[in-house]
Amino acid sequence: MDRRQFNQAGMSSLALLIAATYEQAYALSLGDLTNADASAGVKAALEKGALAAIGILGKNDGFLGNEKVRIPLPGYLNDAGKLMRQLGQGKRVDELVTSMNRGAEQAMPMAKTLLVNTVKGMSVTDAKNILTGGDTSVTSFFADKTRAPLGVQFLPIVNQATEKVGLAAKYNSVAGKGQSLGLVKKEDANIQQYVTGKALDGLYLVIGEQEKLIRQDPVGTGSSILKKVFGVLK
Repeated sequence: MDRRQFNQAGMSSLALLIAATYEQAYALSLGDLTNADASAGVKAALEKGALAAIGILGKNDGFLGNEKVRIPLPGYLNDAGKLMRQLGQGKRVDELVTSMNRGAEQAMPMAKTLLVNTVKGMSVTDAKNILTGGDTSVTSFFADKTRAPLGVQFLPIVNQATEKVGLAAKYNSVAGKGQSLGLVKKEDANIQQYVTGKALDGLYLVIGEQEKLIRQDPVGTGSSILKKVFGVLK
């Protein structure tokens, strides 16, 4: 074996040794956490992220004024809305889009009880999986556990908001025809269901953003348990 081959082999062995040492240290650091600590830390992160997201979205312009979660008309109807604006019908389009986003904003506080109860009911195994599951594991946990029941709770509120405008029935009629032609997705053909789905998408997106902030700066949360648990993963 010449010197170049020897050096390459040595570097490869060194890299493997460093990687193995890091993985062992990482595993040991997680092992130092008690089940109670891991569970308490994850529950604190869940609740903190969820309540922060509700506070951000559940207010006037929480959706309408935030480009990341603002709910537009779906699919080709959004393009039709642009045409309506050119024809002087922009006000009617704006009214519908505003009512859609207001419905999402008004529904947000309804999520608090279910989200908090979901946190309280999580198992130690759930907590451990979330702790080591990556930057969006909390978001995935919430979506899996709460999306269906929250959709049921949100729908009546969204109905009320869109009915005030008087355009919801016309939207559903046009969107239904669009669905039959393959221009609109089935889940987008009913404005109330569409808005409810988008409201939930926005909620989980913002919970995810809050989760990342906690993971990136657990000290900045001011919580000793978050610092202890998520500090291990830094």
